[in-house]
Amino acid sequence: MEIVETGIKDLVIIKPRVFEDDRGYFFESYNKMNFLEKGIDVNFVQDNESRSMKNVLRGLHFQKPPYTQGKLVRVMRGSVLDVAVDLRKNSPTYGKWASIVLSDKNKWMYWVPAGFAHGFLTLEDNTVFFYKCTNIYNKESEGSLLWNDKDLNVDWGDVDSPILSGKDKVSPLFKNFISPF
Repeated sequence: MEIVETGIKDLVIIKPRVFEDDRGYFFESYNKMNFLEKGIDVNFVQDNESRSMKNVLRGLHFQKPPYTQGKLVRVMRGSVLDVAVDLRKNSPTYGKWASIVLSDKNKWMYWVPAGFAHGFLTLEDNTVFFYKCTNIYNKESEGSLLWNDKDLNVDWGDVDSPILSGKDKVSPLFKNFISPF
């Protein structure tokens, strides 16, 4: 696997070795020893999967301590614009974001460490999104930031009216956010 830096410390793109032939393809999506060799020492305890239609935007979500979650995310079908925002108050990139297109074609993964808000916009119908988490979900610890917050200024591309959950429509603004990370 190849690790690609994003410009935000610890947030990386992972490009697995994919073996393709006339039967299809094979790749190792997770191998603890390979991740340890690349400096990613985590223990995954929960897997999540979602299916969404085109233009569904989920995020920007995070889990507060003591239930912070690192996430290894990938697309099993379709494609997404995946976004991570650094919420670590002592980080030189606090409040900065990075994005990547993940798809079933490129098979890339995004390692989103604890202390980041995470969200994605589906670019195709019936997109299946998968993520491994380093902690269990806890409703009382969930937090979110408004997806189109002017201070964060995330570039979601050409989407003006994404399909949002009720919660994501009214998420707090970054200027009112006090980081617990």
